[in-house]
Amino acid sequence: MILFRHTVFFIGVIFVIPIFIHSCFSSKSTLSNFKAIEEPKDNLSTLEKIELGRELFFDKRLSINDSIACASCHIPEFAFSDRKKVSDGVYGRKTERNSPSILNAGYLPTVMFDGHLETLEKQVIVPIQEHVEMDMNMLDLIKKLRAIQKYQSAAQFIFKRDFDPFVLTRSIAAYERSLISKNSRFDQYFYQGNKKAMSKDELKGWQLFSEKLYCIQCHPAPYFTTYKVENNGLYKDYSAINDKGKFRIENDSSFIGFFKIPSLRNIELTYPYMHDGSITTLEDVIQHYQKGASGNKTQSKIIQKFNLSLKEKNQLLLFLKTLTDTSFD
Repeated sequence: MILFRHTVFFIGVIFVIPIFIHSCFSSKSTLSNFKAIEEPKDNLSTLEKIELGRELFFDKRLSINDSIACASCHIPEFAFSDRKKVSDGVYGRKTERNSPSILNAGYLPTVMFDGHLETLEKQVIVPIQEHVEMDMNMLDLIKKLRAIQKYQSAAQFIFKRDFDPFVLTRSIAAYERSLISKNSRFDQYFYQGNKKAMSKDELKGWQLFSEKLYCIQCHPAPYFTTYKVENNGLYKDYSAINDKGKFRIENDSSFIGFFKIPSLRNIELTYPYMHDGSITTLEDVIQHYQKGASGNKTQSKIIQKFNLSLKEKNQLLLFLKTLTDTSFD
């Protein structure tokens, strides 16, 4: 939802900048108990920088054959996921993991499912150079983008330098930090004082989520994640599974099956679920945890079997849908 558009003039270039009601420049009416986003000292946000990042995020010329943009896997109307089990890369190649939502990425203490990258700036480089995703040589990409006048002019205007990897990574990261989702009906009820925003059954679902079950231990409000890397017992045996999670970073068997806990915000929109997109519905996700998961030997001890009536399951599902924020539609 756009409040107004602000036009910024670069050298011979005009960018039209959408100002979102839920962005980091939003009014106090949408504020919750989220902490302020900590921006790197070398990449403080400006409207011009965010708009340049947005242009690049949606530009398929960042891929080797001009077919894949960042937005190909992170689609706004799907809460910046793509609703595919795994994502499509260049030349019909497939990624190994499901594309997570990047809403509220500015709050991430670490990036990627393995939790091994410290900043969004570092993450930007990964899909661009990854063989199955965009497969672009960075030197070739910079030459390609610098030749585009609006990008070169914007780099000189904003960063006082020619378009280079610094400009590329800082502008896209700045755009990603501007993607804030904290205007769901849950937020409206608990943080904005609108006591009509949630129904009795939805509130009962929240009570089940936060009091009867163990969900809140991994998915506490307001972020609905602890951002930790855990084993959620998706598979009993990972010996035949190619993606063993953080193990491939640490080379330590105690990290087999460990992946970052995702946020449940906008969970209604971001199916299929799990790091590999192997669970299709929220009902099946609840069933996975209700049975105590797979019982993998390094599975989190938090996960235990539980019983819910059909009515309680419906109430839990209704609550989860209150975390949907369609401000980006």
